[in-house]
Amino acid sequence: MQRPKVAIVTGAATGIGRACAERLARDGFSVVLNYRSRKAEMDTLVASLAGDHLAVQGDISNPDAASGLIEAAIGKYGRVDVLVNSAGVFEEHDIASLDYATWQSSWAHTLQTNLAGPMNACFCAAKHMMKQQSGKIINISSRGAFRGEPHAPAYGASKSGLNSASQSLAKALGSYGIYVFAVAPGWVETPMVASYLSGASGNEIRQQTPLGRTARPEEIANVVSFLAADGSDYLTGSIIDVNGASYLRN
Repeated sequence: MQRPKVAIVTGAATGIGRACAERLARDGFSVVLNYRSRKAEMDTLVASLAGDHLAVQGDISNPDAASGLIEAAIGKYGRVDVLVNSAGVFEEHDIASLDYATWQSSWAHTLQTNLAGPMNACFCAAKHMMKQQSGKIINISSRGAFRGEPHAPAYGASKSGLNSASQSLAKALGSYGIYVFAVAPGWVETPMVASYLSGASGNEIRQQTPLGRTARPEEIANVVSFLAADGSDYLTGSIIDVNGASYLRN
């Protein structure tokens, strides 16, 4: 019997990462689920999934945690076929109201978590994928990479950098049979943005799209599932907008 393919999902305890892990498990992958601190949520998730899966604790912003995640997957399954970089942070850091030290701290934390961390995971996964001569890397970006984030400029910059890095890796790794994509959602119903959606700005946010609502995490996971499956190879290097026509770019 052929062994299942192996997918790694960072930030898998909640939100988009959780939905991706659930969908890939249904697709037949053995899933390595990374989480930072939400052990209770992770335990519940793993117990709900059919098949053979592995939870690995670690803060993806830590280079050792990024490499350890990949090694845990290799140690248990002997290969890695798909990497989904979903872990991320969104911190408001308004230039008009912050002191310099807080400004620096917010930039460092955001860029390390949203850009350096995913790229460290990409590096470690790609080294194994190159030996296999196959693999998919799917980085979760954001609409904020294109429209600007005046109250969270490091977030916008980190996601723009993630897009550019994804395209660079697509060129660097294509000859090894490794395909790299970025998925750029708009507002998604996740715990990270729950306070915005339930607050005074919630209705305005929902009206940014002609659909009159925000995305569900499962809708982002559906796109990730398509990219992880056979037949999506020629999309390598693409940045795929999933924002309900809320922001159309040239």
